[in-house]
Amino acid sequence: MKLGILGTGMIVKDLLQIYHQFDIDETYILGTQQTKEETEKLVENYHFNGTYYDYEEMLKSDIDTIYCALPNHLHFSFSKKALQAGKHVIIEKPITSHPQELEELIEIANQKKLMIFEAMNIHYLPSFLSLKKDIQKIGAVKLAIFNYSQYSSRYNAFKNEIILPAFDYHKSGGALMDINVYNLHALIGLFSTPLNNQYNANIEKNIDTSGIMTLDYGSFKAIAIGAKDCKAPLVNTIQGTEGCIIIHSPLSQMFEYTISYNNGENETKHFDNAHRLTYEFKEFIKMIKEKNYQKQQELLNLSLEISKVMKKGRDQQNIVFDNDKGENK
Repeated sequence: MKLGILGTGMIVKDLLQIYHQFDIDETYILGTQQTKEETEKLVENYHFNGTYYDYEEMLKSDIDTIYCALPNHLHFSFSKKALQAGKHVIIEKPITSHPQELEELIEIANQKKLMIFEAMNIHYLPSFLSLKKDIQKIGAVKLAIFNYSQYSSRYNAFKNEIILPAFDYHKSGGALMDINVYNLHALIGLFSTPLNNQYNANIEKNIDTSGIMTLDYGSFKAIAIGAKDCKAPLVNTIQGTEGCIIIHSPLSQMFEYTISYNNGENETKHFDNAHRLTYEFKEFIKMIKEKNYQKQQELLNLSLEISKVMKKGRDQQNIVFDNDKGENK
């Protein structure tokens, strides 16, 4: 793989901590004039092959895969250009601002026999794959409650009228897109698409700073809580007729869970405490190498369903992004 990284933000720096584990032949970073010093430092520190400050020039190179780690509102436009240039694309969560954008990317990728991935690590964690199998141990599921509440330092700035991307409706921000998306990937990854969903949010300056998504599965109900304006100890539960599963961490950082049975017995499962991004990137590289379009399509279908659920939720709360109006193309 010859990889082009778009951006120098926190998630890129996080990934670079484990970059040596991946089978990547060449790496280049796209920076801006504002981030030039930081971009050059990253290339030097990690012994990468070079930098670009013009995206069109990067796309003309023999790089075969683009990792889009830009702010949410730019995911679609930069990924579309990459696909049109014949590159595979790994896109940070949330994959696009709304489902129509993703549908267009999928159409281009299918025409050109390219791959798109949403960098949502939950689906690749050994703990999550085990959890999917263990759910049957607790009988018929009745309730699932997932909470990811994390007070954001950016919220302090937001209250002082300094609007950073995570709280900017112009840039497809908000609690649903930034943090509750993890809960939705976990719930829909476990239980498929709900029959219905309803979003109730705390709205400030036209954006959701926290909110609760309820999902109706007919025979059981689920709740996804995401907050960036407050925090709480995290306890995620899946409750069934014969017991419950308890997780004391965000689903994206799950390395153990406990099955508590109605008869009083408990079963705790522990997993390798590897960096949370390790498994997804190894799998992306493997799927591209093996041309595993079927598995990639299954994951894309999941991303599309979640995008539709989030768009419906935003519509219910009148949260409108610039991308919804066809801007940021």
